[in-house]
Amino acid sequence: MARLLALLAILVAGTCGGLVGHAVTSLQCADDCTSLAGSMGVVGAILAAGGVGIVAVLSLRAMSEWRTGQLQQAARDDHPVD
Repeated sequence: MARLLALLAILVAGTCGGLVGHAVTSLQCADDCTSLAGSMGVVGAILAAGGVGIVAVLSLRAMSEWRTGQLQQAARDDHPVD
């Protein structure tokens, strides 16, 4: 479930980054520059998705380490060493 949410967050961020990149470039350009606006939309999408992807991977790793620590603590509690 967490991986699915991470993927969804990356897709949403990429979409938003693309829309923002396209809109900002389109507003700043006086002439018809659809190719520039489109390329900046792609750049914005890549940057936004990449940034959220990094955060998602770090979050998933932290959750995994936390879960592993809980399992190890539970194993130590069940089998105490004398």
